[in-house]
Amino acid sequence: MRGKLMFITGLAAGFVLGSRAGREKYEEIAANAKKVWEHPTVQEAAGVAQAQANKLYSEGKDKLNQSKLGEKLSSASSSSSSDTTTGDLSTSSVSSNSTGTTY
Repeated sequence: MRGKLMFITGLAAGFVLGSRAGREKYEEIAANAKKVWEHPTVQEAAGVAQAQANKLYSEGKDKLNQSKLGEKLSSASSSSSSDTTTGDLSTSSVSSNSTGTTY
Protein backbone atom coordinates (compact mmCIF):
# COMPACT_ATOMS: atom_id res chain seq x y z
CA MET A 1 0.00 0.00 0.00
CA ARG A 2 2.75 2.43 0.95
CA GLY A 3 4.68 1.59 -2.20
CA LYS A 4 1.64 2.27 -4.35
CA LEU A 5 1.06 5.59 -2.61
CA MET A 6 4.69 6.61 -3.15
CA PHE A 7 4.47 5.57 -6.80
CA ILE A 8 1.31 7.61 -7.36
CA THR A 9 2.86 10.58 -5.57
CA GLY A 10 5.96 10.34 -7.75
CA LEU A 11 3.84 9.99 -10.85
CA ALA A 12 1.83 13.08 -9.93
CA ALA A 13 4.99 15.06 -9.15
CA GLY A 14 6.54 14.02 -12.44
CA PHE A 15 3.43 15.02 -14.30
CA VAL A 16 3.33 18.41 -12.64
CA LEU A 17 7.02 19.09 -13.16
CA GLY A 18 6.96 17.88 -16.73
CA SER A 19 3.67 19.42 -17.70
CA ARG A 20 3.63 22.13 -20.31
CA ALA A 21 0.38 23.42 -18.87
CA GLY A 22 2.39 24.87 -16.00
CA ARG A 23 0.86 26.57 -12.99
CA GLU A 24 -2.76 26.08 -14.03
CA LYS A 25 -2.44 22.30 -14.12
CA TYR A 26 -0.58 22.35 -10.81
CA GLU A 27 -3.36 24.38 -9.19
CA GLU A 28 -5.96 21.95 -10.56
CA ILE A 29 -4.08 18.92 -9.20
CA ALA A 30 -3.52 20.59 -5.84
CA ALA A 31 -7.20 21.52 -5.54
CA ASN A 32 -8.28 17.97 -6.40
CA ALA A 33 -5.81 16.48 -3.92
CA LYS A 34 -7.04 18.82 -1.20
CA LYS A 35 -10.64 17.93 -1.97
CA VAL A 36 -9.85 14.21 -1.77
CA TRP A 37 -7.89 14.62 1.48
CA GLU A 38 -10.68 16.60 3.11
CA HIS A 39 -13.34 14.03 2.15
CA PRO A 40 -14.89 12.52 5.30
CA THR A 41 -14.27 8.95 4.14
CA VAL A 42 -10.57 9.62 3.63
CA GLN A 43 -10.30 11.36 6.99
CA GLU A 44 -12.06 8.45 8.68
CA ALA A 45 -9.69 5.96 7.02
CA ALA A 46 -6.70 8.06 8.06
CA GLY A 47 -7.96 8.13 11.64
CA VAL A 48 -8.46 4.37 11.67
CA ALA A 49 -4.98 3.83 10.23
CA GLN A 50 -3.47 6.15 12.85
CA ALA A 51 -5.28 4.35 15.67
CA GLN A 52 -4.10 0.96 14.39
CA ALA A 53 -0.53 2.20 14.06
CA ASN A 54 -0.59 3.54 17.62
CA LYS A 55 -2.03 0.27 18.91
CA LEU A 56 0.59 -1.82 17.09
CA TYR A 57 3.37 0.45 18.35
CA SER A 58 2.18 0.14 21.94
CA GLU A 59 1.78 -3.63 21.70
CA GLY A 60 5.22 -4.03 20.13
CA LYS A 61 6.81 -1.79 22.74
CA ASP A 62 5.17 -3.76 25.56
CA LYS A 63 6.24 -7.11 24.08
CA LEU A 64 9.80 -5.87 23.65
CA ASN A 65 9.94 -4.60 27.24
CA GLN A 66 8.69 -7.98 28.48
CA SER A 67 11.25 -9.97 26.47
CA LYS A 68 14.80 -10.82 27.52
CA LEU A 69 16.17 -8.44 24.91
CA GLY A 70 13.98 -5.65 26.31
CA GLU A 71 15.24 -6.35 29.81
CA LYS A 72 18.84 -6.17 28.60
CA LEU A 73 18.18 -2.94 26.74
CA SER A 74 16.49 -1.29 29.69
CA SER A 75 19.22 -2.35 32.09
CA ALA A 76 21.91 -1.15 29.68
CA SER A 77 20.21 2.20 29.14
CA SER A 78 19.62 2.74 32.85
CA SER A 79 23.24 1.93 33.69
CA SER A 80 24.59 4.19 30.93
CA SER A 81 22.31 7.04 31.97
CA SER A 82 23.38 6.71 35.58
CA ASP A 83 27.02 6.79 34.46
CA THR A 84 26.49 10.03 32.57
CA THR A 85 24.41 11.69 35.27
CA THR A 86 26.93 10.97 38.01
CA GLY A 87 29.93 12.05 35.91
CA ASP A 88 32.02 14.95 37.11
CA LEU A 89 31.62 17.99 34.85
CA SER A 90 35.06 19.31 35.80
CA THR A 91 36.68 16.43 33.91
CA SER A 92 34.56 16.85 30.80
CA SER A 93 35.57 19.20 28.01
CA VAL A 94 32.94 21.91 27.91
CA SER A 95 33.68 25.19 26.23
CA SER A 96 31.65 28.27 25.51
CA ASN A 97 32.04 31.17 23.15
CA SER A 98 31.60 34.86 23.85
CA THR A 99 27.81 34.62 23.42
CA GLY A 100 27.56 32.09 26.22
CA THR A 101 26.65 29.15 23.99
CA THR A 102 28.00 25.92 25.40
CA TYR A 103 29.49 23.34 23.02
